[in-house]
Amino acid sequence: MNPGPDAAGFGVYVHWPYCARICPYCDFNVHRDRRPGEAAELARAIVEDLAWRAAATGPRRLTSLFFGGGTPSLMAPEAVAVMIAACRSLWEAAPDLEVSLEANPTDAEAGRFAALAAAGVNRLSLGLQSLDDEALALLGRNHDAAAGRRAAAAAVAVFPRVSIDLIYARPGQSPAAWAAELDAALDLGAGHISPYQLTIEPGTAFERAVRRGRLSPPADPQAADLWDVTQARLGRAGFEAYEVSNHARTPADRSRHNLTYWRGGDWLGVGPGAHGRLTLDGTRRGQVCAARPADYIAAVARGAGEGETETLDRRESAIERALSGLRLAEGVPFSELSPLGLSPDHPEVRDLAAQGLLATDPDRLRVTADGRRLLDAVLERLLVR
Repeated sequence: MNPGPDAAGFGVYVHWPYCARICPYCDFNVHRDRRPGEAAELARAIVEDLAWRAAATGPRRLTSLFFGGGTPSLMAPEAVAVMIAACRSLWEAAPDLEVSLEANPTDAEAGRFAALAAAGVNRLSLGLQSLDDEALALLGRNHDAAAGRRAAAAAVAVFPRVSIDLIYARPGQSPAAWAAELDAALDLGAGHISPYQLTIEPGTAFERAVRRGRLSPPADPQAADLWDVTQARLGRAGFEAYEVSNHARTPADRSRHNLTYWRGGDWLGVGPGAHGRLTLDGTRRGQVCAARPADYIAAVARGAGEGETETLDRRESAIERALSGLRLAEGVPFSELSPLGLSPDHPEVRDLAAQGLLATDPDRLRVTADGRRLLDAVLERLLVR
């Protein structure tokens, strides 16, 4: 029997879409804040949308609130405080409610950290992306390495939990240089590090540069070497790779909000382009809000902030569970994958286990360390048929 929808926690995701500049690798729903007064309108619309949709969720115990984007550290701390207070009033908040906010490490944004902490943020996700000035210029970032270090020091001093994001497998990056960068990142004192391999997403400036021959990311063997350096360096420092791209010094440092996603929990998505998943009366429903800020504001005014919705059947839900859950070291209980016919005796499962890519476990489908390097191929073997 599958666990209830809140066994993995219940979260709220708030999307703040505005950025000071658009990074060339980014394919998120981001916008420039060019219309006077729109940001304030959007903040009010998000609070109104939260109130409308709390009625649909029913009584829930809120375990996490995540401000993503975009660049939510550009928000007025007063607006952040109002949204946090709204969530606490609309749902029963867990005593250890995790309130995360993504931030860029510019000096201006770091100057807001104390105010954001006072507003109720208790976990900061800092988008350093690199500690190398040339790499930061390539990635289109509007900070340098020195500003990144200052922001990390300010964050660790103010927030009880800090995560830093890094991008690797950059053009021309060597294993030795990446190892040195990881060591420098470890010295910053964060309890959580998320190293993401650079991916070339369709429609981005980087994708156009690759197509024109102006950018050459590392080939797969070189990227695999950098992956190995990541695992070795962070593992030696005592960080557990609890998810493919997320490493935590202790279990308390893990991202509770992201674990809700990966464990198949429920979350409400508000803000332009936000996605959500809710289980209501035993049925899994997906929703995605209007992408443009003006369209989302107008939709909320009509009482239709949740945007487009879809109902997922049992097989679609199980596929989502496998796609997200196999990213975790803990894997997924076979009982939650029954609509896919997956079991310890399934031919593909047995073959992948014999190759050392899946763990031999009678209760859970789990990818081994070797399997993580080939996760896309493993998922294709299990799900495409």
